[in-house]
Amino acid sequence: MHDEAAYLCDACGEEIVIPVDLSQGSHQQYVEDCPVCCRPQVIHVQLDASGQLSVWAEPE
Repeated sequence: MHDEAAYLCDACGEEIVIPVDLSQGSHQQYVEDCPVCCRPQVIHVQLDASGQLSVWAEPE
């Protein structure tokens, strides 16, 4: 079960741990401010067919 995942903020380089809610689908995209530098990031969450979770961010 995937409850949390981490990504690196593209702006400040900090590792950010986020909760993962896969009830919203296996491919998600949303905007969230980095809790360290406050810059907006587009967060991508993807669960592939083999169950591998990928999370990454890019600048908004």
